[in-house]
Order: sequence, then C-alpha cells, then structure tokens
Amino acid sequence: MRIFACSFLCLALLMGCADQASTTGLDSAGKGAGSKGSGTLQIAVIPKGTTHVFWKSVHAGAVKAAKDLGDVEILWKGPLLENDRDGQINVVQDFIANRVDGIVLAPLDKQALIGPVKDSKEAGIPVAIFDSALQDESAIVTYVATDNYKGGELAARHMAQVLGGKGNVILLRYNAGSESTEQREEGFLTTLNEQFPDVKVLSSDEYAGTTPEQSLDKATQILTNYKDRVDGIFAVCEPNANGVLIALKETQLSGKVKFIAFDSSEELIRAMSDGVCHGIVLQDPITMGYESVQAIVKSIRGESVQKRIGTGEFLATPENMKTPEMEKLLNPDRF
Repeated sequence: MRIFACSFLCLALLMGCADQASTTGLDSAGKGAGSKGSGTLQIAVIPKGTTHVFWKSVHAGAVKAAKDLGDVEILWKGPLLENDRDGQINVVQDFIANRVDGIVLAPLDKQALIGPVKDSKEAGIPVAIFDSALQDESAIVTYVATDNYKGGELAARHMAQVLGGKGNVILLRYNAGSESTEQREEGFLTTLNEQFPDVKVLSSDEYAGTTPEQSLDKATQILTNYKDRVDGIFAVCEPNANGVLIALKETQLSGKVKFIAFDSSEELIRAMSDGVCHGIVLQDPITMGYESVQAIVKSIRGESVQKRIGTGEFLATPENMKTPEMEKLLNPDRF
C-alpha cells in the first residue's frame, strides 16, 4: 500500500479551532460589520484543495491573522480534489449566497473562476486572490503569492548546478489552467533554454494530475521511457513531487537522477536528507494565508491595500536545510 502523509500533528492542532478564531464585538469604527450584526467579520477562505500540507499551512496562517485581528471568523472550505473546477465554483457561489463579508480564493483555473469573482464583487463582497492568479484581475482587491516564475528560475539554476551544466531533464507538469504552476513551468524551461544550452529537455508536455497517485503513474511511465537517458527531473508542486519520489524508487533511479521539487512534505524533507531529493523550491504558505486575510479585512474597513503582495520564494538544499530560515519554511507546523 502506498501511503502519503497528508498532515502534521502540530499543524492540525493549530488549525483545529479555525471556526473558533473569532471574537464578538464592534470594529474600530463602532459598526456591526458581520452578517450576524455582531461586529465579527466572516471571511471565507477557499483553497484549491484541503488535503495537502501546503493548504493546511495556508489555513494556519489565515487562522493566525483572524486571532491577531480579534474580530474575524475564518470559514474554510475548498474542493476535495484539485481538479474540481465546478466544485470550487459552487463553493464560491455558496459563500456569496450566504453573504459573507469577504472571500479569499486560490483559483483552480485562471479563466473559469473569473465569472464567480465578478459575481462576488457585484454582490458587494470583496475578493482577494492568493497562490494562483486570474487572467482578469479587474474585480479583485489584491493578489497575494509567490513569484512562481522566479521559483521556476530557481529550480532551473539549481538543476543546472547539480548536473554540472549539462545533461537531460524532464519537466513534469501539474494541471492545465493552474496559473501558479504554469508560471513555474515557464520559468524553468525559459531559464534552461536561455542560460544553460547544454541542459536538454527530454519531455515537458506531460501532465501528472493533481494527486500523488496520478503523479506516480505518470512519472513511472516517463522515467521508464527515458531510463537510459534522463539525468534530472523537476516536479512543480507537492503532490506531483511526492509521486515522483516513489516513481524514482520503483524505477531504481533514486539518487541517480537529480530530483528538484516545489513545495515540501515530510517525505521530501527526508528524501533530501537521504540524498534522493537534491533541492526543494519553497514558498511561505503561512504568510500567504496571513497576508491574504489581513488584506481583505483592510479593504472591508476602507484601508488601502497593495495590488500585489509578494510572499517570497526560497531554495532549500541538502547543504542549507538545517539553517533556521530553511527549517522554518520546510517545517512550518513547528513554528
């Protein structure tokens, strides 16, 4: 049986009281702003999915923001699967119908969620986007995210470094329509093409899907096809990387093929310690959740909000993974 770790205990404890992260009272202007008339703002936070470590960390950041603000309640809900566009649209529409005060959304599809976001604005409910952008940002308050293109660049440069400047690599894509991972893919391929001509791309058009199981199947197929030629592989998100990790073992390529991941998990951290994973591009999901909630509440209260809020991008390697900065990003549940 293949077992994929979905959460950390401490993180679960931090988020277990998400629905209790509010206090009743009036806002600073003395107005009862929430739908209950109590002064508590109800903020819906809608991730792309709810099972992976990254989203659990975003949730923790959102809960922390609510606690710091003191009069905010987080309503956390997302689709179970990260390819369920209709499911996410239904979640947005339900929150609009329930007249929440604000929505914080990580859109599964850069085009399909534009309509629901515009519907929310027309209903008087502001929307902040996080993690992955929309093609049309005219109806949003702000976009809070990693510079995903830069993250792809980091992965390409590190891949070239660990390969000694030459070799054959595979890019495993995520899911069509996901703007964040598309930017990572573009950053990786463009950087290799323009800066490292001796690093050749064997395959870059295969989509692994949204679960570790789907990624395992696709990665096993591709690694088997290129087994005698491949020197490196890049997986652009946590579920894909977890699947690739097992595929490398099952094809007996662990440690032989240089492996760069995007986003961490317990398995990937262990693999980096063991010399099987050679680098992990990291985001700061706790800060992403925190800043998104802070921004939407500021907007509701009439305060100015930056149109783009960056949360940073980082590269963990076997050499730096024990530093305090990387420990915090690799294991956000412990801090």
